[in-house]
Amino acid sequence: MQALWMVMAAFLFATMAVGIKIASGSFSLLELVFYRGLVSILFMGAVMRARGTPLATPVPWMHAWRTAIGVFSLASWFYAISHLPLATAMTLNYMSGVWVAAFVVGGALLYGKTTRQGPLMATVLAGFAGVVMMLRPTLDQNQLFAGLIGLLSGLGASMAYLQVTALGKVGEPEGRTVFYFSVGTAVTGLIGVLFTGFTPWPSVSWQAAAWLIPIGVLASLGQWCMTRAFSRGATLLVANLQYAGIVFAAFYSLWLFDDQIDLIEWLGMVVIVSSGVAATVLRTRALPDTPAEEH
Repeated sequence: MQALWMVMAAFLFATMAVGIKIASGSFSLLELVFYRGLVSILFMGAVMRARGTPLATPVPWMHAWRTAIGVFSLASWFYAISHLPLATAMTLNYMSGVWVAAFVVGGALLYGKTTRQGPLMATVLAGFAGVVMMLRPTLDQNQLFAGLIGLLSGLGASMAYLQVTALGKVGEPEGRTVFYFSVGTAVTGLIGVLFTGFTPWPSVSWQAAAWLIPIGVLASLGQWCMTRAFSRGATLLVANLQYAGIVFAAFYSLWLFDDQIDLIEWLGMVVIVSSGVAATVLRTRALPDTPAEEH
């Protein structure tokens, strides 16, 4: 089930990206960050109220760190998107899976614990290779600083994922974790928009406006599924399966935007899917979680 939660999260995030692509014709990225966070706050607030989940948390600093590092990763990614080819920015952000694998295995070795996660780590690296095949990133010499920021976006995302795992270990409800991250996202977007200004509504297309609520809801559901996957699943398996988002996004591009997919991109998809299947099989055959996987 943990594998399915991450695959569902990847699908929801890819669907959200379709909305962002359409809405970006009328709204700036900072506005979309703000509206995404605002809708998520309202949606998750209603869900938590219906489920009887209180907003008060016994671990506020853990939520503060998860929100801060998550917002840092998001802001770094948007900077990379604005200064690098999109494929390069996406690839650097998707290095989060590789960073997670490095932290899991490196942490175990640092504390003198044996780890048998080599095969799972290999599937993470194979999945990332598939991402590179699909996106084929490029980097010019004058883009080195932006490339470093993009690399930090992936590092920040991996740290946020590990903090989500830690919150799950102490028993924090997924909804509360998503809610506080939504607050951080909305505040960050609002601060940015206060400097750049809001787009006048008369100039907004109805298609763009119609996507604002779905973007926030899809973001909330995607974050919920991702949080549940990292909170309850094997870290390396979940880190590998996040690459499924690239595959879903490619099919959306083919279906909705008439983009073309060439042979190497199809091969990249095969590599990503194969690595995900291999990771799932390896995890199914493995013993219960070892201490090296717990964060």
